[in-house]
Amino acid sequence: MKLTRTAIQPSIPSLTLQSSGLVILFAFVHTISDAITNMLSALLPTLQSQFNLSETILALLVASLSLSALVTQPLFGALADRVGYRRIAALGVIFNAVLFSLIGIVPNIYILFGLILIGGLGSSALHPAMASMARLAGRNKPDLAVGLFSAGGTLGIAVGPIIIMILLSNLGLTFTPWLMIPGIVLGIMMYILTPADTQLASNVSEKIFDLRLLTGPVGLLSLTGILSSVAFVTFTSAMPLWLVRVHSLPNDSTLIGWTLSTFSLAAAAGGIAGGMISNRVGVKRVIVTSTLLALLPLYAIFSLTPGSLFYFVMVALAGVLINAGMPLLIVSAQDLSPKNAAAASGMLMGFSAGAAGLVYVGIGRLQEVIGLAPAMSIGYLALIASAALASIAIKSQGLTTLQQATSIEGWSCLCSPCMDQNIAVLPQRTKTS
Repeated sequence: MKLTRTAIQPSIPSLTLQSSGLVILFAFVHTISDAITNMLSALLPTLQSQFNLSETILALLVASLSLSALVTQPLFGALADRVGYRRIAALGVIFNAVLFSLIGIVPNIYILFGLILIGGLGSSALHPAMASMARLAGRNKPDLAVGLFSAGGTLGIAVGPIIIMILLSNLGLTFTPWLMIPGIVLGIMMYILTPADTQLASNVSEKIFDLRLLTGPVGLLSLTGILSSVAFVTFTSAMPLWLVRVHSLPNDSTLIGWTLSTFSLAAAAGGIAGGMISNRVGVKRVIVTSTLLALLPLYAIFSLTPGSLFYFVMVALAGVLINAGMPLLIVSAQDLSPKNAAAASGMLMGFSAGAAGLVYVGIGRLQEVIGLAPAMSIGYLALIASAALASIAIKSQGLTTLQQATSIEGWSCLCSPCMDQNIAVLPQRTKTS
């Protein structure tokens, strides 16, 4: 799919922010939204204590967020392609901020589930729309625009848990409603200051969602991503509980935030490094090798002292390796379905990570039966199956095309409600002259 010159030229009218201002605004909004969304993992031990929840219920909370914020992203990406990016993005930012900010004052677990499910839809809507807007705002420098936008999300994911834990330890859980204020203000600002939506060229698939994405090669790539994401979500969701239960850390320990932030930043860096290295050593080799090597630091963490230098080195190494191959899988999906690239990208990012969140319910149940560390170890073993499937799904003869497409210009989001899965949501990678 291509963007025509006439589609791009009207995107920055004189009464709105110029290109650089828009990109900075999108990046800042991305930071705030991701920081709010990703506070759930850091708050799991506190919520468990407050509502006396089992590990299975905690896993269901994670699965609920995955279902609403990730699995639905292909549909919201396709919807934004058709009805316009600005209104979808602005509404997503506001809904996400308002509903997630109420987590700290919910009276019971049922309302908590409702807030997560509905608030997650806001996160699902804002990511594909905002990522596309950032790329269009970049005009003749889409790679720089996308990089700044992605960095905003990564920053939010990294600092969010730390800020949340600092606020929790000083103000208590009832502070969370105040977090809706920046989200509401930024959502309104983005709608007012952003120009009228720039529409894509007309060669978009007539179907809102092509079911062949599930049954064809993209579906096979998605299964590979699901297995890798099972290990990812096992770490981000179970590690806070492991630190509290096994090492007797308080529920509001800032070490929980630092651990999740280190892992998230490293995962984002791993996605960038994987794309760069693949140009030299090959796509399949990067995916398979990094996926298998990630097992080493993941298992090593169990024997290390939390907070030590070597502990953080292993956390960072695990993040780098577990995510190094994901952008390559996304680019593969884009190339296999050029008329449904937004939906295909959502399959590899949102659907894969969301399905992994649902699988994590089983991991949560295992935590109750056999213990935290053994259950986490089983979750990490999904990486072996992921590497084996990747070796089958990625054809060696397709490496040239993928290598040419793995620059950051082919991606749109390195953040994590996106679980640091390097979302690519704009159904086009080549610029027109």
